[in-house]
Amino acid sequence: MLRRQRTGSVLCTSCGVLVGVNDGTCYNCGRRNPGLFGFAPLLRSFGGDLGFMPFAIGTCVVVYVLTLVASQGNIGMGGLFGFFSPSQRALFLFGASGSVPVFGAGRWWTVLSAAWLHGGILHILFNMMALRQLAPGTVDLYGAGRTVIIYTASAIGGFLLSSVAGAYFPGFLFLRGGQFTVGASASIAGLIGAILYYGHRSGSSVARGYAMQYAMSLVFIGFLMPGVDNYAHAGGFGAGYLTGRILDPLKPERGDHIVIAIGCLAASILSIVASVLHGLQFL
Repeated sequence: MLRRQRTGSVLCTSCGVLVGVNDGTCYNCGRRNPGLFGFAPLLRSFGGDLGFMPFAIGTCVVVYVLTLVASQGNIGMGGLFGFFSPSQRALFLFGASGSVPVFGAGRWWTVLSAAWLHGGILHILFNMMALRQLAPGTVDLYGAGRTVIIYTASAIGGFLLSSVAGAYFPGFLFLRGGQFTVGASASIAGLIGAILYYGHRSGSSVARGYAMQYAMSLVFIGFLMPGVDNYAHAGGFGAGYLTGRILDPLKPERGDHIVIAIGCLAASILSIVASVLHGLQFL
């Protein structure tokens, strides 16, 4: 049950110090409304990330299975990242992005929905492994709410850049613009960008080195393997860095960040639903 604690003490959702449920500010970290209107105990029961990582991984897996079902037996079995891949028709239906869906079909919201789709079993496996490695660290630096905001903004930034590139300069400097693209890697690249900004903002060489190691791996994979959407990675990384700067990790996370984060996750689900409802007319 969604039970609200109205009296007594709770743990601050940012630093874990005991505070009054109705305190306006955490005396330890300065976070505003540390009790989150009495819902802090409920949210903390989902873990340090307030349930974001299970939600993200679970949603990606469920949507991947649904795209396989919608493929109606037309499942790809060739290539390293094409093994057990949904059909292009199914990916379009559930919200693939790129110049064709965005500019050709007017499906502008797919810059958000595409981050929850994947083009093969290894594709989703590698992305979920990367998410499991990067999300906890980002939550430690920014807080759960701001991490979700960064993740969502990075998806939009990555797929927007990829779609524009696919339409206007698909082969510029050996990069491949996305005419049809999916995957959580744009958002994951955004987490890397946000960690890098934290390193610059705080002067932490550990954070900078950690982020640069992942960034170089992303660049290496992008140019080594065919079919990787480098524009989405670049756009996601840049959006994550910029969003991290706007949110400022050295300031305490606020209660409204959690509200915005919930809105981001709701918008993500709605973008997939909108894609399916709109896509049925093309099938």
